[in-house]
Amino acid sequence: MNSPTPDDVTEKPLSAKLDSEAKGLVQQESAKPAETAHTKIGIDAGRIRSSIARLTSNSTDELEKLIAELERLQEFLKSETGRVQREIGSVLDGIGIIIEAIAPWKTAGLTGTQNAHANGRDKLKRWP
Repeated sequence: MNSPTPDDVTEKPLSAKLDSEAKGLVQQESAKPAETAHTKIGIDAGRIRSSIARLTSNSTDELEKLIAELERLQEFLKSETGRVQREIGSVLDGIGIIIEAIAPWKTAGLTGTQNAHANGRDKLKRWP
């Protein structure tokens, strides 16, 4: 029963043959990674360079758009600043005119109250 069958006999030489082929493949593959790694690194570096160039150009385009928008905003703010300053000037001129118009009344009112104190009257005369 322990005698080898024809299948067992053929398997042993096949397994030895497979082992030697596997060792050969391993040696070939171990030589390839150095070459493959070098070419893979080159390919990866090329991809990285192209990605950086693409991203940089996109970023540059976006920055140029942003700069143009900021320049338009700056011009708008300058025009609005000028408009607000002109309006403030107009308001100050109007206040000056009002002050000039009220000034005679104010001095007249002060003399009237001084006369009232001079006459001994502390209260203003009220209408009935």
